[in-house]
Amino acid sequence: MKIAYIFPGQGSQFPGMAKSLYERNKNAKVLFHKANEILGFEITKIMFEGTAEDLKKTSITQPAIFLHSVILAKCLKLQPHMVAGHSLGEFSALVVNGCLEFEDALRLVQIRANAMQKACNQNPSTMAAIVGLEDKIVEEVCSSIRETIVVPANYNSPGQLVISGTIEGVEKAIELCKQKGAKIAKKLEVDGAFHSPLMESARMELAEGIHKTLFQTPSCPIYQNYTAKPSTDAQEIKQNLIHQLTSPVLWTQSILNMIQDGAGEFTEIGPGNVLQGLVKRINKNVLVNGRSE
Repeated sequence: MKIAYIFPGQGSQFPGMAKSLYERNKNAKVLFHKANEILGFEITKIMFEGTAEDLKKTSITQPAIFLHSVILAKCLKLQPHMVAGHSLGEFSALVVNGCLEFEDALRLVQIRANAMQKACNQNPSTMAAIVGLEDKIVEEVCSSIRETIVVPANYNSPGQLVISGTIEGVEKAIELCKQKGAKIAKKLEVDGAFHSPLMESARMELAEGIHKTLFQTPSCPIYQNYTAKPSTDAQEIKQNLIHQLTSPVLWTQSILNMIQDGAGEFTEIGPGNVLQGLVKRINKNVLVNGRSE
């Protein structure tokens, strides 16, 4: 049986995250201090002492979650057979399988987070969770709205799809999905349309950083959001990581492909337990657990 390690994305943050890891592990402390130097500010102070509101800002949230996941993974000395990360979590996965160095990945996460924050500020937009409809129906609803932008963004689990776009587009899609019989159709507390064409400026900025960064051949395959397929090719991984910002996260499809390729146990590494719940909904027969400290 193969073990798969999975890494969470934005939304898993919480006040006090990774504080006990920092306090009880010397290696973790060294890496957190190094992260403060690279980022140019004390992110540890915000992670350990900040409020939920402080942690909600994209430019803070993303490096905070990345650091929690990756530093914990380094302390655990993981040896996975395969990895995957949900959106931002893909960068954590690429450090764990040796494709990216910790420092390089953190710099890319900072570029990504700041560029996405900028795109959010430039384009008022939002996202919404649609629960209880087949993916095909939600896709048809999004396609039917042509006067503005609204697209599928996260295929999280069967019957749970997140959409992304302009405020007008998302609100219109919510109403149409309710008419189609959605159990839940509600806006998420995010300040931007992640994984949509509205992130194009951020994609271009991230692409510039990625092209300047060394990606090495990883020790095991990563199942990437853009294709849901395994890759160990550094150049392919780079391109998929760039496409990810304006394309949907194919999480359901990724997990199914990992199971098909022999994954029988999934361990979520990092804050929260969102991915554990999603994997259980995708396939209730696999083992699912998590490590948050």
